[in-house]
Amino acid sequence: MKYVENARVVSTEFLQKGICNLVLECPKIAKDAKPGQFIEIYPDNGVNLLSRPISICGIDVVVGNIRVVFQVVGKGTDIFSKLKKGDRVRVLGPCGNGYTLNDGTALLVGGGIGVPPLLETAKRLDCKSKIAVLGFRSNPFLVNEFARVCDRVYVTTDDGSEGFKGNVVQLMEKENLTADMIYSCGPKIMLKFLSEYAMKNNIPCQVSMEERMACGIGACVGCVVEIKEGDGTTYKKVCKDGPVFDCKEVVW
Repeated sequence: MKYVENARVVSTEFLQKGICNLVLECPKIAKDAKPGQFIEIYPDNGVNLLSRPISICGIDVVVGNIRVVFQVVGKGTDIFSKLKKGDRVRVLGPCGNGYTLNDGTALLVGGGIGVPPLLETAKRLDCKSKIAVLGFRSNPFLVNEFARVCDRVYVTTDDGSEGFKGNVVQLMEKENLTADMIYSCGPKIMLKFLSEYAMKNNIPCQVSMEERMACGIGACVGCVVEIKEGDGTTYKKVCKDGPVFDCKEVVW
């Protein structure tokens, strides 16, 4: 069930330049939210802007908080990054389907701003082994938090400034990483190559698609992705049917 809450801002801080950490008090949403889902935040300051979908990074059911980590890339996210403790902002959620968690060994593979939603996933997984593979252009973030909840953490950077120089799939091939399930989120090109790796190695893989959204509730049909169906294909809405799909059903 989705709720609209007039959420109170608990805290706002920058993890690094351009990457903002925002904690909101919205107990109804926190109670029902699960890893892989997202919320819609509305810029309620007189600016005529659409809501912004942001993946959930953390859920604290006890105190009723939702944590999001996002990149500041436009007017909407710039407004959110400037919110102060005690401010109010309208929030819709939880939205989307989220990951299906199992008790097998897990690989959590994220790229860029696709890394944050995997943190709560890692915390919720109750399995024998959790390995995180986190890819960045440069300047990694949240790595220490993953290290506290995962058995191993690999970091890749495009420029080689930290960890392995290259992308997440190249590292996985080098280390011959395998698991009972892959949970992933990131740019579509990363997910495409990750899906090829998963299918080649017979590893089930859930991919969280990052498509542009307008309404966030399935009304505008602005975030469709092509999906295999029978002998043909169909289109599904990332905001309503996703954002998480089985990698085998996506037409890459």
